[in-house]
Amino acid sequence: MITKFRLLDVVALETNLRKDGLVKGQVGTIVEELSPDEFIVEFCDNDGKTYALKVLKSSQIIILYFHLQGVSFGSKHPSI
Repeated sequence: MITKFRLLDVVALETNLRKDGLVKGQVGTIVEELSPDEFIVEFCDNDGKTYALKVLKSSQIIILYFHLQGVSFGSKHPSI
């Protein structure tokens, strides 16, 4: 499945970017699409202050979902 990233998607880093002070798992927001495979991601602290803006490729990020995205488990799901 090919992931389609969109403006304002909340994403997490898939790789460490130590020279930029960023580590795998840090959460940011896509604020600009430069190409279908390249985005500007903004990283903010809990007060909303930006501490990093980084150009990242789609292979370096994953989308974070806060609710199910059209998933139907049916009766085969072990928790149902």
